Amino acid sequence: MLTVERYDTMAEAAGAIGERVHYLAGGTLLMRAVNYGYPGIDRVVRCREVPREIRTDTGGIRIGAGATMADLLASREVEFLHPVARLIGGPAIRNMATLGGNLFARSPYGDLAVTLLALDAQVIRAGGAAEPMESFLAARDRARGLVEAVIVPRVSAGEFRYAKVTRIKPKGVAMMCAAVWLRGAGRPSDPRIAWGNMGAGPLRAKAAERALNGASLDEHGIAPVLAACCDGLDPQDDELATAWYRREVAPVHLKRLLLGGRR
Repeated sequence: MLTVERYDTMAEAAGAIGERVHYLAGGTLLMRAVNYGYPGIDRVVRCREVPREIRTDTGGIRIGAGATMADLLASREVEFLHPVARLIGGPAIRNMATLGGNLFARSPYGDLAVTLLALDAQVIRAGGAAEPMESFLAARDRARGLVEAVIVPRVSAGEFRYAKVTRIKPKGVAMMCAAVWLRGAGRPSDPRIAWGNMGAGPLRAKAAERALNGASLDEHGIAPVLAACCDGLDPQDDELATAWYRREVAPVHLKRLLLGGRR
């Protein structure tokens, strides 16, 4: 029989997590694994006080790990994230799925993690330690502990663009998704491009970022960006699409984002 343990603080709950002891937040993924009898779960840990506030903080906007997709949609502070949260499941899922859980979701899920990678977010662990989203995602399979919050930068109108490519609309899982942060007006300065479902986890397209830096957002200016947009990525064959198909259509969707900002 599955045992559920409850703790008063995130730090206490983090200390109880182990290889076969999992943390339960919204439960959209973990409870499915429990219901299907996944053998790697002996106990489930919960916390009585889960941070879910969304507020202005030093260096950006702080989002508690317990904030749901519905919380994001209700917040004007993170209006730029609404196109992402709106496309994650239906109303029931959005009322339960949390930011913290999305950071650990495996393909074809984890759309919000892709966005936070593109936005160069900072991950705050229970206990106060902070690290860049990119290094967190690279080590998440080996990490112990809990995420307490994420800090995202303030984004100006039009700087952030997002696309989710799915075979089932409006709430199917992503065949791929792309997030672009175009810092600066006209010619982007130090832009960020992140892909979902183009590898084992969310990945940056660093060669494309270099090509986009200072480029004009027109057909001529973005041509080198599109040519390099899959460099360093590792798409796989699965039930949603082949690796070949993903590589073929990725430049098409990125072009639409860069030229028109279609979400």
